[in-house]
Amino acid sequence: MTGRVPDLKRILLASDLAEDARLVAARARMIADACHAELHIIHVIEPFSLNYGGEISIDLSSVQDQIHDQATAHLGDLAGDFAIAEHCRHLVFGTPEAEIHKAADTLEADLIVVGTHGRHGIALLFGSQSTSVLHGANCDVLAVRVPDR
Repeated sequence: MTGRVPDLKRILLASDLAEDARLVAARARMIADACHAELHIIHVIEPFSLNYGGEISIDLSSVQDQIHDQATAHLGDLAGDFAIAEHCRHLVFGTPEAEIHKAADTLEADLIVVGTHGRHGIALLFGSQSTSVLHGANCDVLAVRVPDR
């Protein structure tokens, strides 16, 4: 071990845009600055739909549009506060861990930064999204510990 800083070119911050996202973003920004790396941020919106017996369905597209609009605004605020360039902001629909892995591979990210909460009991047994991101990633993953909500 030479003690030198790893050669990181691109860092992907995976954010749920929750209240504690600022703590995780601050850590990602600090690492990006120290390594002179480009910092990207991704937020994944999970699509949903409800069907009742195949004959009656509820159109949730307007709700999905509202969720998208709110996520766009929150992502813009968070990214702006941490000097993440427009072209480095990614808002996608899908399964979080799959979309985060896909984005990291596409961007050729050297590091994924995620927030994680302490898990106890049943939550520990079934894992978390940060654990899912860790296990399928083709690059390093940093899990930043945040306080329980």
